[in-house]
Amino acid sequence: MMPYILRLYKYKPCIYNRHMLKLEGETLKVGIIIHSHTGNTLSVAERIREGLVNAGHTVNLEQVKAVNGDPNSQDKIEFSIIPDTAQYDILIFGAPVWAFSLSRIMSEYLKQLSSLEGKQVCCYVTHQFPFAWMGGNRSVRQLAELCSGKGGNVIKKGVISWSSKKREDKINALVADITGI
Repeated sequence: MMPYILRLYKYKPCIYNRHMLKLEGETLKVGIIIHSHTGNTLSVAERIREGLVNAGHTVNLEQVKAVNGDPNSQDKIEFSIIPDTAQYDILIFGAPVWAFSLSRIMSEYLKQLSSLEGKQVCCYVTHQFPFAWMGGNRSVRQLAELCSGKGGNVIKKGVISWSSKKREDKINALVADITGI
């Protein structure tokens, strides 16, 4: 696969090989920011982190936490943990699907961010249904639109269907796609 030379990142030459943006001779600082209610989204994030660390990048995994994390609550969301995105070169956002939509906690977190301007962004969602069209596609689109609306450049998206027989293959493909392994 022929890499393309781009001049996007801080006016330095970059190589983008359709898997992940890589700076020549530099280690990227990657932020994986997730909301996980059952642990499924967290388990995928941990595998992505492992792949990126093995590729030589500095990676922080942070969780968005709400005071009341009840998915059925209609109360105003108050955050107990709000990760800062400014310190990262690349951001990976992960969240569960709730009621065929992006989790309210991740949605509200992204809405309160001031900007993702100039950031490369990857997005993924996890859901219980066996097929991505059962809420996963819509939710990852919502996640990507929120990131794009804040100025982020969404370069990767993925849906992990937790009850799918191909779940492990999908997780491995997502990890490989994001990490460029």
